[in-house]
Amino acid sequence: MAEKTVATPADATAQAADKEATRADERYIAPPVDIYETPDGLVLVADLPGVAGDGLDVQVKNDILTISARVQVDSPGTPVYREFELANFYRQFQLADCVDADRISAQLRNGVLELKLPKAEAAKPKTIKVELA
Repeated sequence: MAEKTVATPADATAQAADKEATRADERYIAPPVDIYETPDGLVLVADLPGVAGDGLDVQVKNDILTISARVQVDSPGTPVYREFELANFYRQFQLADCVDADRISAQLRNGVLELKLPKAEAAKPKTIKVELA
């Protein structure tokens, strides 16, 4: 699985007429991921701090896996001074033919996304029984 680089999501390029053309409305960062291979397929683990289930979008289109997530910060009041701010997340990966896109499953727990990308049946190794004469 290779990363598919995209400069900016399509919805982040819309800008108001009174803003500079060089600045996007929102910032996106690539979440750090770990990818593991298991006998059944691949497991992708992504860190998405501050993301709730309704702010997460995982899609597969044209063999490209897209993870986009909006951070939701619940602050008790209006910020007066802030040095740390979370940005929204966006990352894409090119899926290999061996991944069965119809059986991908996702689980988000405590800001950690776990995607299970099962192998297609055609990509799994097959044992051939040898008959002895």
